[in-house]
This record gives sequence, structure tokens and C-alpha cells, in this order.
Amino acid sequence: MKDEYDFRGGKRGALDPLPAGKSRITIRLDDDVLDWFRDKVERAGGGNYQTLMNAALREHIAREHEPLEDTLRRVLREELGRSEADELAQQPTVRAKSRVGEIAAERASNPRRR
Repeated sequence: MKDEYDFRGGKRGALDPLPAGKSRITIRLDDDVLDWFRDKVERAGGGNYQTLMNAALREHIAREHEPLEDTLRRVLREELGRSEADELAQQPTVRAKSRVGEIAAERASNPRRR
């Protein structure tokens, strides 16, 4: 170890420069939340839990900013689909029961309609 060091050419700040559009912050999270994201990345074979958290936050923001018209359309589709299925379920025909099964399968395969 030297007796003296020359820091005249030194620069303050982080050693790794941040990419454009990114900010370095300190955040407090519950341990179980952090563990969930880290575990999800580990099970996926690697990656960065912070990237996964960023994606989850972006998805939440996108849902929160869904235009009112889109929200109404989605809700109406869901409710009309339910009422159609309920109405058909009350009909004792084989065709109606078949249609109820089709609607249930359609709902299961389309996550936006849940």
C-alpha cells in the first residue's frame, strides 16, 4: 500500500455508467416479494430479477392506463359471455350443453376474458 494516492484525475459517482433512460435508486421491499422474483429468475435458468420486476411494473402501469372505452368493452364482453353461458346452461338440449362447454373452453384459452 502506498503512503499517498493521487486523486486529482478521479471522478465521483458510480463505476458503471447507467444506460440512457435508467435511474439508480434505493428501494425497500418485503423479503418474500424479493425472494419470489429471485426464485422466478432462478427457475427460468438465470437472468436478472430487477428486469423481471421492471416488466411487472410496466404491465401494471399499462393496465392502470387502459382507456375507459377499452375497459368498458372488456367488461361487457365478459358479462355478455357469462349471461350467454348461463342462459344456455338452463336449456336442457344437448346442443346448449355443448355450447356451454365451448364457452368455458374459450374462456380458459383467452385470459383477457376472465
